[in-house]
Amino acid sequence: MEFTKMHGLGNDFVIVNGCRETIPSDYCTLAKKVCDRHFGVGADGLVFILPSERADVRMRIFNSDGSEAEMCGNVIRCVAKYLYEREIVKGVFIRVETLAGIMMPEVILENGRVTGARVDMGEPILERQLIPMLGDPGRAVNEPIIVNGKELRITAVSMGNPHCLVFVPQLDKIPFRVWGPEIEHHPLFPRKTNVEFIEVINPNEIRVKVWERGVGETLACGTGACACVVGGVLNGKTGREVVVHLPGGRLNIEWAKNGRVYMTGPATEVFSGTLFLENL
Repeated sequence: MEFTKMHGLGNDFVIVNGCRETIPSDYCTLAKKVCDRHFGVGADGLVFILPSERADVRMRIFNSDGSEAEMCGNVIRCVAKYLYEREIVKGVFIRVETLAGIMMPEVILENGRVTGARVDMGEPILERQLIPMLGDPGRAVNEPIIVNGKELRITAVSMGNPHCLVFVPQLDKIPFRVWGPEIEHHPLFPRKTNVEFIEVINPNEIRVKVWERGVGETLACGTGACACVVGGVLNGKTGREVVVHLPGGRLNIEWAKNGRVYMTGPATEVFSGTLFLENL
């Protein structure tokens, strides 16, 4: 099976063109094997590009634990680069069907090469039951929960996938690897949740660490960066155009006046190869 390894700010993926390759039917087991960093290729997720009746292509994303993700901002930038540079899709605007709806990345060109993409991520989902999050109807903004015996204030946002945001004074002072998995699996989130810890530098700049649902600690999360800016506005901590600093690099996020969130960031191709499935 032919594959390409790509990453967005260090959040890495194995991409397979399912329109050409024959893929085993058990995507979940395959993802766990391919993403293994010792016995497989190694990645945060396995991504399939498939035919679509509604868009240019359909994208399915499987985390390293085998669970399927609705959407991923870093993946979609990589997929846009993959499709454009291989001339699978013509033009700089590409329609990609996902479990979170149809997304439309615009590739960014420098000297004829794709360096990244600007993506219309759609409108954030703020209604608690649609995130999904248990509790009374309405928004979950600056709500208290108990994590590891400590009260934290959380804000919940969905960008097609669930995010729990925690604003902290200093990122380096929190027990990140303790709080991250406890919040991911908290009973309030019936489908688990991605977790972002946010340090506000100023209204136009934040630092973020990500505990990704089904993966663990990652260097970046595109939908998470979008959710952080939405949460920053809802809590009166940031403006609507923010530079988000992640361990893997920076993303530019805008929650525009039309209600939609726009993400701009890089995409990098690392290598391509042949995977021998019988050896996994």
